[in-house]
Amino acid sequence: MDQKVKRGGMGTLSVLTLILIVLKLTGLIDWSWVWVLSPVWIPGLFFAVVFAIILIGGRLKEGKW
Repeated sequence: MDQKVKRGGMGTLSVLTLILIVLKLTGLIDWSWVWVLSPVWIPGLFFAVVFAIILIGGRLKEGKW
């Protein structure tokens, strides 16, 4: 009963990015490439901000700043 299940395929953000790229290349949307590729960079930015808040909060709590 020790079976490993592999899940593959594209995630939601990958599908959204692909859809936006296709829409941009076909001319159906006239957005900047920054916004077309936003499903790629917004989650990274979010985690970087959360990490920075945790890091700064920890240093403030320990009195190292």
